[in-house]
Amino acid sequence: MTLNLGEGSFSTVMVKYEKDMDGYISSVEGICIMLSLIFMVIYLPFHQLWNRLFELPTGCVCLMVAEILGATAIQMWSGKKRFEFRYKATLGLILGISVLSPVTAYFLVINSDERGYARIIGYSAVHAVIGWTVLIFNLVKGRKIINKEYWKYAFGFNIPLLIYYLSQVIFNQSDRIMISHMVGTDKAAIYGVAYSLATVMIFVINAINSSYVPWYYGNLDKGRQNNNRYVSTGLSVMIGVMLLGVIWFAPEIIKIMAGEQYYEAIYVVPPVAISLLLLFYSQLFINVEFYYEQKKKLIGASVSAALINLVLNLIFIDIFGFVAAAYTTLASYIVFAFLNYRAMKQVIDEVSAEDEGYSYKALILIFLGLCVLSAVGALLYELFLVRLMILAVVCAAVFIKRRYFIDLFRQIKGV
Repeated sequence: MTLNLGEGSFSTVMVKYEKDMDGYISSVEGICIMLSLIFMVIYLPFHQLWNRLFELPTGCVCLMVAEILGATAIQMWSGKKRFEFRYKATLGLILGISVLSPVTAYFLVINSDERGYARIIGYSAVHAVIGWTVLIFNLVKGRKIINKEYWKYAFGFNIPLLIYYLSQVIFNQSDRIMISHMVGTDKAAIYGVAYSLATVMIFVINAINSSYVPWYYGNLDKGRQNNNRYVSTGLSVMIGVMLLGVIWFAPEIIKIMAGEQYYEAIYVVPPVAISLLLLFYSQLFINVEFYYEQKKKLIGASVSAALINLVLNLIFIDIFGFVAAAYTTLASYIVFAFLNYRAMKQVIDEVSAEDEGYSYKALILIFLGLCVLSAVGALLYELFLVRLMILAVVCAAVFIKRRYFIDLFRQIKGV
């Protein structure tokens, strides 16, 4: 219904159509509205058939359509604010939704016999109401619903990426589905707890990348990609440190999140967390591919990595159990990062650009350092006080080097 237009091409068009960002956003939302209407025309006359397939009632499906449209509007509005380095408005909206959604859901749940649906409605209704408010604001401000140039660009950029987005869904869901069928739903639940923790970190990494991309594209546009070496390396160090904190204190986080019965999930956390650094590296390389509007190689990389993940899961989950899925994910992300690196290098050669944006040696050293320190942390899982003492030393080091991180953020903001 949205072709994921809030992602994909969005960062690129913020540079390409910088002088008419509001017009582009309203026009692209016109595409989302049109596609949603087409979906409803297909769905409503045969809703009983579709409901059996979706295992959802008509009300929930209609609410989902409204929420998707609203969420996309918020995504585009937030993307524009990040491009303008105006984070306070975005943060305020996100915090508002984060508070209103669970509060609304709670009151509906305690006053309803259908508590599952009450929870869904509580969350979705808040997202839909706020999202549609933002949607109307975007449409009024942009004043363009149909623009041939913008529609042609949006369709041309994002339709080929649907295969990439689908492969990412397979990538993220296949582990739990295969564990459930091959080992059991109890082990899939344990794996799911660790992956949920990773999902929180994915949100943080995506937020960092979304804030970094406008700055990076601005430098590329002005031929100043040299500035990116320092920033991309610094961001990689920062993400590595955050992931290391999650890995080192996985036992305590899992106990707080899910309880003692999910303690086995701690052994899933290290390889999955390390995979997220590789995901960030892949995003760095994909940013270049998107900037030069070269997408075909990305599709090949994502499909190849997803297939490798499926094959490795089939082989190793049966032999080593559910924890093996975490290591097959890590292996697949290594392939994904390498293929995107190679694709980026080919794109740079094809457009005759200079390859000065990243320090590959530094990125490799950061990855290897994370692997080694993660293994040390896993060996110390039974020694909480030792890990706590080491954390104190790391925090002291970060405090001493705080000027480095402050300078890093200032560079991204262009101060």
